[in-house]
Amino acid sequence: MKYAIIKLQGKQYRVSAGDKLTVDLLATPAGEQLTVSDVLLVADGDQVQVGTPLVKGASVTLKVIESGKDAKIDVFKYKSKSKYRKSHGHRQRITNVEVVKIA
Repeated sequence: MKYAIIKLQGKQYRVSAGDKLTVDLLATPAGEQLTVSDVLLVADGDQVQVGTPLVKGASVTLKVIESGKDAKIDVFKYKSKSKYRKSHGHRQRITNVEVVKIA
């Protein structure tokens, strides 16, 4: 099974062909493809190529499925005995991508 470790937006992901990932918002529109050349490791069975820091000539192609917002998280601040209560919500903007190929 072939897989790679890529660096995208300062985070590292372990991907293989056909995987679907949720990453922070990308500027690429839905339906477009994106090529990531920041590949840190490529493994194909027993053959492993580790980059120093990147593997030369390696790339991963991603297809953008959709962009949107993640589930809402509730932030609640509370201090006892002082009647302090504060509620706040947050929805992170995300992009769903699918790994097309590892080259």
